Amino acid sequence: MTLDSLNCYRALTARDARFDGVFFVAVSTTGIYCRPICTARTPRRDRCSFYRTPAEAERAGFRACFRCRPELAPGTTPLESIPRLVAEASRHIDEGFLNRASVDELARGLGVTGRHLRRAMEARLGVTPIELAQTRRLALAKQLLQDSDAGLAQIAFASGFGSVRRFNALFRQRFGRAPSSLRRDHAAHVDPGEPGTLALRLGYRPPLDWETMLAFLAGRAIPGVELVADGTYRRTVTLGDATGTLAVRNDPTRGALWVSVSPSLAGSLMAIVARSRSLFDLDASPTTIAEVLGADLRLRPLIERRPGLRVPGAFDPFEAACRAILGQQVTVRAATTLAGRLVARFGTPVPGSTDPSGPTLSLLFPAPARLAGARVDEIASLGIVGARARALVALARSVTDGSLVLDRHAPLDDTLRALEALPGIGSWTAHYLAMRALRWPDAFPAADIAVRKALGGVTAREAEKLSEAWRPWRSYAVLHLWTSLGDG
Repeated sequence: MTLDSLNCYRALTARDARFDGVFFVAVSTTGIYCRPICTARTPRRDRCSFYRTPAEAERAGFRACFRCRPELAPGTTPLESIPRLVAEASRHIDEGFLNRASVDELARGLGVTGRHLRRAMEARLGVTPIELAQTRRLALAKQLLQDSDAGLAQIAFASGFGSVRRFNALFRQRFGRAPSSLRRDHAAHVDPGEPGTLALRLGYRPPLDWETMLAFLAGRAIPGVELVADGTYRRTVTLGDATGTLAVRNDPTRGALWVSVSPSLAGSLMAIVARSRSLFDLDASPTTIAEVLGADLRLRPLIERRPGLRVPGAFDPFEAACRAILGQQVTVRAATTLAGRLVARFGTPVPGSTDPSGPTLSLLFPAPARLAGARVDEIASLGIVGARARALVALARSVTDGSLVLDRHAPLDDTLRALEALPGIGSWTAHYLAMRALRWPDAFPAADIAVRKALGGVTAREAEKLSEAWRPWRSYAVLHLWTSLGDG
């Protein structure tokens, strides 16, 4: 993406929220870089330079603004033309891969040399993998200092630093002050989150239809694994050897979600942030999507009725895929019941993970290897139709042996073909997973009965033809159509 300084400056002077996270502005007289929505006085144009990422601005010698907090800016949409290699590498870095491994190891996993990866990332992002990782670590540390009451040692560890001394030195170098100084200045503004947890604030571009998002997730919440109550989404989590729970609630006054995470998951915070942003579709641009979909007279009333409707994603793509198979040709409630039985039989207990206000969160969804080793008749004995039991085992084996990669940066067409090659998985399931697990904004299950009903009883071919006008945001059109059936 090439930045046009005139257009960027116009967006800056208008404080246009549509550009929040799309670019960052650095001011030569202060040495600070900001989001385009910063409330500070607008600098003169000749003092401004514009960057695509915080890492690029920091490489140029600028420090993050403490007022608008660039680390809270939402990301860009999946349609941005980032080469797949850079996108995959960035995702791994976002989830903390370089906290435990080297750039060469990351490159090998992506099928290239370390030198090639460094060149590709510098050409596209303007920074090296190490520089990007350092920016991510320091941004997370800064966020925890301002939004939680965690101790400095815990923050250093949670942010991916190997020692408190290294953390202190790099933080002072980057921000011009010690971490303890920032903590003193912002102690009164810390959100307490839930007792005994680490609190994180995840920004988004308003509006966000939180109620509809929660209703969608509540209907599909897997007993023992997920719970929606009192405006909050909760679930159990396993990442590597760490297990625990997280709770997510909306703070519309700040345009952010608060995520409360078990201390046991402190070393996996970077991955939790990335997965939570995906689950709640926080990097969407609702205004841009509404402009495209609202041009269709069929969809315009739906867009106006529910501004900020997002496509619910998946914290765990494999879990979402299993849930989609269980949902074939049965009601949402029946599929939820079957998912609860599957977890009760094959899931792993999480000692002490309970919610005192209601049902227990005590189980982890079974790992692919666990279901891959299960017998079809074992799964079928839970009341699951034999064809779907076979589909679950085939899915788990394909994920376990690596022949199927459920990742939004994997080649979409290859992933869809691999899914549809599995027994019991057709076009509907594949496109549903493209919407949610693969985060593809233009997926469209044309044969979906609810979609066709919402469009007036059209055929699948007619639905496909109508949907052409909604590209590249057809996944959002599907959510609006599904939701409209419950509005009558």
